[in-house]
Amino acid sequence: MDYVKPLGVVESMLAGGTIKLNVPPRHLVIRGMLAGAYLGIATSMAVTVAVETGSWIAGSLLFPFGLALAILLGTEIITGSFALLPCTAVASRGQVGMSRVLANWGWVFLGNLLGATLYAVLFALCITTAWDNTVPPVGAKLMAIAEAKTNYYASHGSAGLLTVFTKAVLCNWMVSLAVVASYASNSFGGKLLAIWGPTVLFFSQGFEHAVVNMFVIPVGMLLGANVTTSSWWLWNQIPVTLGNLVGGMLFTGMAIYLTHRAAAPAASQSVPTAQPTPASAQQGYSPSF
Repeated sequence: MDYVKPLGVVESMLAGGTIKLNVPPRHLVIRGMLAGAYLGIATSMAVTVAVETGSWIAGSLLFPFGLALAILLGTEIITGSFALLPCTAVASRGQVGMSRVLANWGWVFLGNLLGATLYAVLFALCITTAWDNTVPPVGAKLMAIAEAKTNYYASHGSAGLLTVFTKAVLCNWMVSLAVVASYASNSFGGKLLAIWGPTVLFFSQGFEHAVVNMFVIPVGMLLGANVTTSSWWLWNQIPVTLGNLVGGMLFTGMAIYLTHRAAAPAASQSVPTAQPTPASAQQGYSPSF
C-alpha cells in the first residue's frame, strides 16, 4: 500500500536525520544553496501571481511546488533539519552530540542564505532590466513586503518581536509538518499532496519562514525598500530563525517522535558515524525541508 503509518513515518524521520548528519559540509552548502534558490523562485512566482490576479491565495496555492522540489530532489533546508536532527540526537542516546547538530545547521543555514540572496540579485536584475528601468508592480509589492517584515515589527518594539517570533513558530509547525507528512507516502503523487497542504496553510496566512525571508527582504532592499541590513537581521531574520527552530523541533519533530518512539528503536543504532552515506543508501530516502 502507498500509505505509510505513523510508526513507519517516525522510522523514516530518524533515518532521514541520520543521513543528514553524515552529509559532508561542502554538500550541505551546495544543497542548501539549491534549496534557497528553489524557495526564492517559488516566492517570486507566488508574488507575481498574486499581483497579476489580485488574489494572495492564488499565489499561495502555487508556492508549494518550490518546497516540493526542494524535498523531492534531496536539497537541504534549515527548517526541516530543525525538526529531524533533534529527534535523531535523542534517539542516539548520547552518541550524537549537539555539536554535530549545530554544525550541520550552520552549514545548511549558510547555504540557504547564499542561494536565496543570489537568486534575489538575479531576479532584481531581470525585472529592472539591470536597474535601467523603473521597478514594476511585482517589485513594488516585494518592496512593501520587505518593509512590512522589518519596519512594521520594529515600530511595535517588544510586541513586534513577540509577534514575529510567534508567526515563525506557527510557520515551521506547518512547514516541518509538510516534511514529515511526505514520509507517509511511497509514491511521488502522494508525497506531493502531503507537502502541498501544510505549505499552503503557512504561506496563505503570511507566517514567517527564515529561508523565504532570505529572498524577500534582500530583493526588496535591492529594489529600493527602506530597510537596513541591521533591521533585516534584528527584527526578522534572527527572531524568525529562532521561532522556526521552536516550531519545527517541539511542535512537529519531538512531539511526533516522542509519541511513537517505542516502535522505532533501530534507527538510533546507525547514527553515530560521520562517514559519507553511499548513494545506494539514499535511494529510498525522501529528503526534508
